[in-house]
Amino acid sequence: MAMRRTGRGRPTLEQVAARAGVGRGTVSRVINGSPRVSEQTRAAVQAAVTELGYIPNRAARALAAGSADAVALVIPEPETRLFAEPYFSGIVRGVSSVLADTDIQLLLTLIRTPKERERFAHFASAHRIDGVLLVSVHADDPLPDLLERIEMPAVLGGRRSGGESVPYVDSDNVGGARAAVEHLIDRGRRTIATITGPLDMYVAQCRVAGYRAALHTAGRTPDELLIADGDFTEDGGHRAMRELLARRPELDAVFCASDVMASGARLALREAHRSVPGEVALVGFDDSAVARHMDPPLTSVRQPIEEMGQEMARTLLARLARRDSPVGGTMLPTELIQRGSS
Repeated sequence: MAMRRTGRGRPTLEQVAARAGVGRGTVSRVINGSPRVSEQTRAAVQAAVTELGYIPNRAARALAAGSADAVALVIPEPETRLFAEPYFSGIVRGVSSVLADTDIQLLLTLIRTPKERERFAHFASAHRIDGVLLVSVHADDPLPDLLERIEMPAVLGGRRSGGESVPYVDSDNVGGARAAVEHLIDRGRRTIATITGPLDMYVAQCRVAGYRAALHTAGRTPDELLIADGDFTEDGGHRAMRELLARRPELDAVFCASDVMASGARLALREAHRSVPGEVALVGFDDSAVARHMDPPLTSVRQPIEEMGQEMARTLLARLARRDSPVGGTMLPTELIQRGSS
């Protein structure tokens, strides 16, 4: 008698086996692509799957294979930064574009408090994910070391230090910052300030290093009063710019370690009635949409953010396919994009 779907639920593995005239284990082997099945049996099972409209349970298949079929993109920052900074959306786009060609689910995870970090640590330790992509890494973040201890494949966007032990994808932050400041020197600017990112992040340290290197090469001694700490936010850039104007009102150029901070600095300059670029030249970093929409458009160091996300995903997939793959880093080039602000 022909078997029909009753409408009381989706077809089961047992129903497919009965329709094909084989055992449940044989159906499972066909669905999971095992070569230990004859072509005749495989055809019978596939015909039964099609006729009954059977949809394999991906979670069960992943469990049987010892895989969670998912990776986590972890951002240890508040949601205000996630939605305000184009950097994060670019990383998400890049990662997603690579994983779209796989069966792997992407879990976006924000970690804002120690409790959330502890909860994610338990989640990862239970191997409910196959790997982790971690961006915006601070030097004191314990998560990369934890992932190493539990042998969870991970790739960092950026580094904690020059001696990073976890695979990473980074951009040439020193070279990019140096090019920005050399550009300002070539434009005849004499008193060049910088607004840094949070200095517990290696990316911010590298951009300050590039700033200092350009000045040294030009025979200038960096003035510590021209270096103001920022935090990669618009408010941080606004506050730091006001501090710089109070310390050294004669400054005629500013290199900001992010476009978002440059936007805040531009507002502070406008409030102080300082014209850009007439009185103060302004350069940012990231070459995000923020740079193109500022008035005047912002000269900025382009880092290939979406490509960084893509390379992070490809690196993680390679490690998932072969756990003993070499550990190392990938450095992507930066490029100065000149616009009206300088």
